[in-house]
Amino acid sequence: MLTKLISWNVNGLRAVEKKGFAGFLQTCGADILALQETKAMPQQLSEALRAPQGWHAYFASAERKGYSGVAVYARREPLSVQYGLGKEEFDCEGRTLILEYPTFFFLNIYFPNGGQGPERIDFKLRFYDLFLQKSKELFKTGKTVIVCGDVNTAHQPIDLARPKENEKNTGFLPQERAWLDRFFTEGYADTFRCFVKDGGHYTWWDYKTGARKRNVGWRIDYFFIDDKSVGKLKSARMLSDVMGSDHCPIEIEADL
Repeated sequence: MLTKLISWNVNGLRAVEKKGFAGFLQTCGADILALQETKAMPQQLSEALRAPQGWHAYFASAERKGYSGVAVYARREPLSVQYGLGKEEFDCEGRTLILEYPTFFFLNIYFPNGGQGPERIDFKLRFYDLFLQKSKELFKTGKTVIVCGDVNTAHQPIDLARPKENEKNTGFLPQERAWLDRFFTEGYADTFRCFVKDGGHYTWWDYKTGARKRNVGWRIDYFFIDDKSVGKLKSARMLSDVMGSDHCPIEIEADL
């Protein structure tokens, strides 16, 4: 069955609601819409966001108010939902939702940012490793594994507008990029690169410098799919015209 999946770092779900998110939810045509950086607990959300008509809604929130958080809106009810990766130091930040369907697993993940110094970079890399361990477990089930979210790392120089200037900045550090190399060798594909090979395509732009107007951005939001399921992919694209956040949504279609 052709299934449309969308992922979007909304940089505050309550903030994006004021910018027309409800309309986007109802008209985007997604079967599953995954959000990152929701910055809210369910009880802080309006009824329209907490339980929109025609959707099953799931939320994983950070213990710290106004921070992190992920959500999934799904047209079809999943077989099961897992909140977190099973390790408190990461799960208390509300970064992971895993939905199981008859033929696939859907992972919505807001990967940590490596800012604020070496300790946070170490935290980010350990989160990466735990996530990889989990994805390997799901891979062994034989079901398709799809991962989406804000990975907070640009993989190759073509994935950001100014690679040379950012070689020593988190999000483009050698050890962060090396982890993505490892992830792909473990049997996963970057869905966007299955269709588009050139540069100039970004998913995040700095608000403060007005970078979006100049398209000085980073591609740090991804959909991944396990290698054995790449043939199920039908399309992958960025919804660059959708405003409301410093990120744009990304989308894939696949037979699932």
